Amino acid sequence: MIEGAIAGLAAGGLYAVLGVCLTLMSRLVRVVNFSQAATGMFGGFCAVWLVTSAGMPVWLAATLGVVLGGLLSAAIGWIAATWLSEASTTTRSAMTVGPLLLLISLSFILFGNKPQPFAPLIGGPAFTLGGVVVSQVTVATVVMAIVVAVGARLVLTRTRIGTQLRALSERPTTAELLGIRSRPLSIAVWFVTGVISAIVIVIVAPSQSNDATSLSMLIIPAAAASLLGGFSRLDLTVVGGLALGLLGGLVAQIDQVALVRNFLPFLFIVVLLLWTQRKEVWDAAR
Repeated sequence: MIEGAIAGLAAGGLYAVLGVCLTLMSRLVRVVNFSQAATGMFGGFCAVWLVTSAGMPVWLAATLGVVLGGLLSAAIGWIAATWLSEASTTTRSAMTVGPLLLLISLSFILFGNKPQPFAPLIGGPAFTLGGVVVSQVTVATVVMAIVVAVGARLVLTRTRIGTQLRALSERPTTAELLGIRSRPLSIAVWFVTGVISAIVIVIVAPSQSNDATSLSMLIIPAAAASLLGGFSRLDLTVVGGLALGLLGGLVAQIDQVALVRNFLPFLFIVVLLLWTQRKEVWDAAR
């Protein structure tokens, strides 16, 4: 059981990192970016092609793939900032479903629908905990989730750019009247979160199902983690991602309920939605 839980931490760290990116997008640019994982997936697939077909070194190809993931995300952000700047959060979020489906389809056309031979950037055991080996990938994803969450909080609360971003998210019209350039800042948020997503996907992809659909649909457990924090609290998002990973690892060890693992994010979302709406539901019941 402990082995399963620790094994699930690698996935939990992945969910947490993507969830933090979703939370930042929601807070700062008013978008739940459903293409968050898809841009990272496509950048990763391009990196694999550069290694296998162009003979490029793994680290250089991975770097180019990560940059491409960030640029794809920035391009989607440019569309949102240019043509949907005054649209509602719902409309802006719905727009990102288009790039999600487009990137999945394009990856099928260019790379096929089979898992890709990702070369591991890091691998092997990191240390042993209670007789259970903890992998370097697990350590990397968990540490990355914490670092990204803490780093984002420090930037938002202690830097001038962070103050401008918070002003844009809370009082966009007033911020623009004061001379804050909203479009470059918004696109920068899209780019940075796209780079972070691509990095964590490239790290984890060699150790899990890495076809285009599986990687792109990582957005679902990431959204479940973000929902725990109400798409606003980074700390609870990290906790939610790690908890989902731990729970998934535990469930996978029990043969009778192993299949439930695939539905855990959906159950997590339903339970959280019911809990957040409990007052309205109870009032209606009475």
